[in-house]
Amino acid sequence: MDKSKRLFLKSKRSFRKRLPPIQSGDRIDYKNMSLISRFISEQGKILSRRVNRLTLKQQRLITIAIKQARILSSLPFLNNEKQFEKNESIARTTGLRTKNK
Repeated sequence: MDKSKRLFLKSKRSFRKRLPPIQSGDRIDYKNMSLISRFISEQGKILSRRVNRLTLKQQRLITIAIKQARILSSLPFLNNEKQFEKNESIARTTGLRTKNK
């Protein structure tokens, strides 16, 4: 084979087939916190479908389950406690000042 033709051939790398993150027996539900917590970032954001390697239908069901869990207060809207404490301390020092006459 000519050297110039060899450049255009695809390399024959073996790709390892990744296991799907949701097994067939797993039920996507707002009560299944161990499953839901795998698809949330450290900040509390829902991870994208590309990152999760989910199908479109699975991603929609996960999103609905996460939102239901947030509404029912079994899952927080924000996971960043340090930011909340910082904002709370700023509000205490600036917002509660009164004028002395």
